[in-house]
Amino acid sequence: MVQMKMLTVENMTKTYGEKLLFNNISFTISERERIGIIGVNGTGKSTLLKIIAGLDTDDQGEISHSKDYTISYLAQHPEVNENLTVIEQVFTSSTPMFELLKKYDKALYDLEKHPESEGHQENLYALQQRMDAMNAWDTNANVQAILSKLGIHDVRQKMGNLSGGQKKRVALAQCLIETPDLLILDEPTNHLDYEVIGWLQDYLVRYSGAVLLVTHDRYFLDGVTNRIFELHEGNMYTYTGNYQSFLEGRAQREEEERQSQAKLRNLYRNELAWIRRGAKARSTKQKARIQRFEDIEGRLDRSQDDKLSISLSGSRLGKKVVEFTQVNKSFEDRLLIKDFSHIIQRGDHIGIVGYNGSGKSTLLNMIAGKIQPDHGEIEQGQTVKVAYYTQESEEIDLNQRMIDYVKEGAEVVQTTDGKTISVSQMLERFLFPTHTHGTPIRKLSGGERRRLYLLRLLMTSPNVLLLDEPTNDLDTETLTVLEDYIEEFPGVVITVSHDRYFLDKIAHYLFVFKGEGEVSTYLRSYSELLEESTKKKTVQKQKPKETPSQEKKKRRLSYNEKREWTELEEKIPELETELETVANDLAEVGTNYEKAQELMNREQELNEQLEQAIERWAELSELIEELNG
Repeated sequence: MVQMKMLTVENMTKTYGEKLLFNNISFTISERERIGIIGVNGTGKSTLLKIIAGLDTDDQGEISHSKDYTISYLAQHPEVNENLTVIEQVFTSSTPMFELLKKYDKALYDLEKHPESEGHQENLYALQQRMDAMNAWDTNANVQAILSKLGIHDVRQKMGNLSGGQKKRVALAQCLIETPDLLILDEPTNHLDYEVIGWLQDYLVRYSGAVLLVTHDRYFLDGVTNRIFELHEGNMYTYTGNYQSFLEGRAQREEEERQSQAKLRNLYRNELAWIRRGAKARSTKQKARIQRFEDIEGRLDRSQDDKLSISLSGSRLGKKVVEFTQVNKSFEDRLLIKDFSHIIQRGDHIGIVGYNGSGKSTLLNMIAGKIQPDHGEIEQGQTVKVAYYTQESEEIDLNQRMIDYVKEGAEVVQTTDGKTISVSQMLERFLFPTHTHGTPIRKLSGGERRRLYLLRLLMTSPNVLLLDEPTNDLDTETLTVLEDYIEEFPGVVITVSHDRYFLDKIAHYLFVFKGEGEVSTYLRSYSELLEESTKKKTVQKQKPKETPSQEKKKRRLSYNEKREWTELEEKIPELETELETVANDLAEVGTNYEKAQELMNREQELNEQLEQAIERWAELSELIEELNG
């Protein structure tokens, strides 16, 4: 009987300076578990990943697993050797298989450069024999497939010539190719486009080992995980299921904690009344009761019972906000925005999307008045008060206390119903507990500083909020707070983001940067835009575009078309059933890479057939409906 591989953590404690990250936590990671770690910035998510990966140490505790247990780790900002080629970086592992594949690729390259060389031909032939003996062809095919899916096609380019996003993709490929028992991923979806994220999600769902990951992409988290670890104030809470299950489980846990706190407060009030009546600690019984009072006091949660619900008024905003008239902007002879006209109205929540370098941040900078258009006019209302959350961190006095830094924005803010909210209350709402408010900023993590920076901007009571990629630095908990704030915000919000969940939740409509200066307005959700774009690409690959003359001819259904429509109604369920069977086979295939590759090829083939069948069925159905109507 094959023993299940697992990793066990017992009684782990870790402090960072004076800050306790986690205290005496224990858990087990088993095969096929896909675990997401959730917690606000600074709670130790990345630190926990590094400790398990063997790149950091705990203060106390024990990590145990079998001797042959393997772990691969993807850092949020991976270090690579810039002098290596892509394929050399991927095969930096010293396993005999990877050493052979690296030599084989180099031999292929040498022969391409010098096809006349008998020495190169003999070397390649010898390596091919070793590939046969070690059954390395399937691994090689898997390597090429993964790199291709991640958008890395030139495997011989130097790592130093790649962008930061491309380096992250190569590092991700390196981890996936190693097929470890435990795959540890820190923000794996950063720098990945929608299609690649979808492929990675499917890959991890089918992965035969265990996965431990941190990500702010909540759709990805929901689609991949079957277990959640929550780090909160030094404790770890575990939940079975995905992100949605976690939200439900946490709500239940918090409700139970509130009920427990309510009982403690009632008991505390009774004991406090007794103490105030002048209890004298003469007898052993009285001493014991005083001790019980002190114990209850220590167990009381001093945070507020309920999450603050604050609808901030912001500064008064007139009818006119921002109007673009035939705006043009170029940068280094590259046209970013061409003839853009639009009127932004009070209450608009706008998402800005497009590929990197297309001009998204440029538009925000023009609204903020940091740069001017080359041509055209941007007219701003007289009552507009802008707060701009940029990608660059501002300079902060690291010795300043948190509460003093936020007070520089404002001492208090007003709600829509005229109430006054203090800096301390706003700090609590933005996940800084009361006992931390006097902490010097130097003791905060990078993510905590970004959260503090965001809060200070909001304390200035803006009526136009500009956000440039806020999801890059903020954790899921802070994003939820920000989303709630935006939902209540009476002013204008304009945000650049690639986070589907965030944009789907807050944006009323989108500005889509399509390149060559074209900016269009899209009135549906970001997920719908991505799905439409993917569908168009698939259809363009599968089906030639009909000419207008061909379209005009299709005015009635022929006998063959009627028969085709009937056959498609039977064929589509058959294809779906076969796809489900292949997916189940893939989940059980284990480390048989030859079989896995065969099944993956079949799955792709079936998906293409199904897509074509549904597309054709929809086309014929529409024509039937039109004729019957």
